[in-house]
Amino acid sequence: MEYVYAALILNESGEEINEANLTDVLDAAGVDVEESRVKALVAALEDVDIEEAVDQAAAAPVPASGGAAAPAEGDADEADEADEEAEEEAADDGGDDDDDEDDEASGEGLGELFG
Repeated sequence: MEYVYAALILNESGEEINEANLTDVLDAAGVDVEESRVKALVAALEDVDIEEAVDQAAAAPVPASGGAAAPAEGDADEADEADEEAEEEAADDGGDDDDDEDDEASGEGLGELFG
């Protein structure tokens, strides 16, 4: 989540979301930065309107239970691994010329990042 928070800070302050700026924010926060995760996040956010995504997330209804249940300890490790695999796939994406697929992929990547 630190990576997403760093991107939100950069967006809010009007700074460009790039690898150098994201790494600087994470370093300043004392986070052990993984270059592959930084690259994956920057690639995933490349064509995303963050303001619109935040507005949509804020408008989403909250389940009656008050939110998602916390994962069991073993499940959290599996979720972290799945997140890292999704980020690596986003970074390894060779770039498809089909705009519809790019838009869908961007939306899916954003969904992974914002939960």
